[in-house]
Amino acid sequence: MSDFNIQYVARLARIELSPEEQQTLGAQLGNILGYVAKLKEVDVSGVEPTAHAFPLVNVTRPDVARPPLPHEDAMRNAPSQAGGLFVVPKIVE
Repeated sequence: MSDFNIQYVARLARIELSPEEQQTLGAQLGNILGYVAKLKEVDVSGVEPTAHAFPLVNVTRPDVARPPLPHEDAMRNAPSQAGGLFVVPKIVE
């Protein structure tokens, strides 16, 4: 299957390919597109569309309001503090 331009795909991906890489990757992408074409032939008329192959279950704890951590306990392990606040490294110059 060669209905795509490997140089165009490489330009979109912002990568430079040698002629050998173009040949190899072109063949690999052609194989992938061939498999996709085979998948298009499968009858899925009785299959309900889903976002995931398996049902997802949320495993997080319920969101329950609790009393906050006392300020002194929160600051106890702070490596650096000033004026009751955490001191962190400056990241914007």
